[in-house]
Amino acid sequence: MSDKLDPRMPILVGCGQLVQKEKDVEKALSPMHLMADAARAAAADTGLGDKLWAAIDNVTTVRFITDSPDSGRLPFGRYPNASKTLANMLGANPAKTCHGPTGGNTPQMLVNHTAELIANGDTQVALVAGSECFGTLMRALGQGKQLPWHDENPGGTRIDIGNEKAGVTETEKRHKLQIPVNIYPMFENAIRGAKGRSVRDHQLAVGRLMAPFTEIAAKHPQAWFPIARTAEEIATPTDDNRYVGFPYTKYMNAIMQVDQAAAVVMMSVEKARELGIPQSKWVFLHGCADANDLWYPTERVNYHSSSAIRMMGRKAFAMSGWKIGDIDYFDLYSCFPSAVQIGRDELGIAEDDPRPLTVTGGLPYFGGAGNNYVMHSIATMMDKLRAKPGSKGLCTSNGWYVTKHGLGLYSTTPREGKWERENPASYQAEIDAEKHPKVEEKPNGKAKVETYTVVHGRGGAEFAILFGRLADTDARFVAHTPNDPATLQDMLTRDQLGRPGSVSSPTDGSVNIFTPE
Repeated sequence: MSDKLDPRMPILVGCGQLVQKEKDVEKALSPMHLMADAARAAAADTGLGDKLWAAIDNVTTVRFITDSPDSGRLPFGRYPNASKTLANMLGANPAKTCHGPTGGNTPQMLVNHTAELIANGDTQVALVAGSECFGTLMRALGQGKQLPWHDENPGGTRIDIGNEKAGVTETEKRHKLQIPVNIYPMFENAIRGAKGRSVRDHQLAVGRLMAPFTEIAAKHPQAWFPIARTAEEIATPTDDNRYVGFPYTKYMNAIMQVDQAAAVVMMSVEKARELGIPQSKWVFLHGCADANDLWYPTERVNYHSSSAIRMMGRKAFAMSGWKIGDIDYFDLYSCFPSAVQIGRDELGIAEDDPRPLTVTGGLPYFGGAGNNYVMHSIATMMDKLRAKPGSKGLCTSNGWYVTKHGLGLYSTTPREGKWERENPASYQAEIDAEKHPKVEEKPNGKAKVETYTVVHGRGGAEFAILFGRLADTDARFVAHTPNDPATLQDMLTRDQLGRPGSVSSPTDGSVNIFTPE
């Protein structure tokens, strides 16, 4: 079979991942050094070790949290050309140094993009890598220490891949929707409404959904929290498991303060043969797709579904010739339970399907390594597929607020024919043209709640955010409620979905206020 393969067929041939739990911030590796170690582990996995670097013609990196647009207040940890810095550290001299955008979808998007470069003959051997040491960074800030994490003069030209576009409008940002722990619980309450469940019944269902994730994380050697928890433990608010954004308890939220790195090596079949990498190492990307939902949260069709995930699932499976029932292993993006449920439902996975939905344990338990979590998904998936030759795996990725998505279908079974994917722009237009509610940025009048959350701090409920609809036009708006204790407590004890009230837009440019009846 391998003799008949297209010599330009893209394959993944090496993977490496690391976790760092060094408590002394001054002894901890920087994100760049941790990423270099993950890259070396991936090179060792190919069987070539440091001999690989002479063959590399493309080093592509995932953007650090510290290099994301809203991270300007962080005093260290910026790298102007991380891919070139990494290449310099490894002794590689690639023709291209590429860098991805902000978003958890980035690793899968970069793998899809790199596969296309290889299939087109534009790249033969590529390293795709990322890391985060946000845990050490935040501990250092808490101790008043500044670490020497920077490289001012890496040299080289960085090629930026993807769209570095803000995920929210100015109105959405004013209402604090740019903070993931504020907006993902709003998707969750919308899902609950679509399923017709009570608050408590749905919380227990979410606990049952996520408990298996903790069991898998407990067995993963790179997991940040290798602790198995019961559904009730996850779903029940306690002093140690307080609400963050109602209905989410702490154990339902992605944990970004981790130190983790992962990397994969990709190349053409022709190059793998030339370098002597055995076929037992090869993992084929049988299908892939990338798609965005309507970009800004207030513009969405609703908050319990995703046209983009549905579309990219259809495109990736058409490319592979597989069906959802063929998949042995999943890793559905899991920053919050709402992302898992939307992905599961749009891909046609039954709620009672016995197949686990993660191979890592997910972002709340394995660790939410900034933009790079999915590189761990892919690396772990490679290990699973190699251990069971012929099995099939699916990884999804998600950036911003159920906004940007990527999907990959993997197997050690060779992919026949020419590797060619449909240009994502060809189907993105269909999503962008979807009918959706008009947005009113300065709403006034009678209205009702579409979905909502109550944001908590360590001391309890602080304020509530909601998406609502105006009674006379059905236009959508975003608003806060009055943040007095009585209102917030009422928001926590009564189901707010569909609740009537009135909204007003202040003249001073502050937040819109919805007052429940």
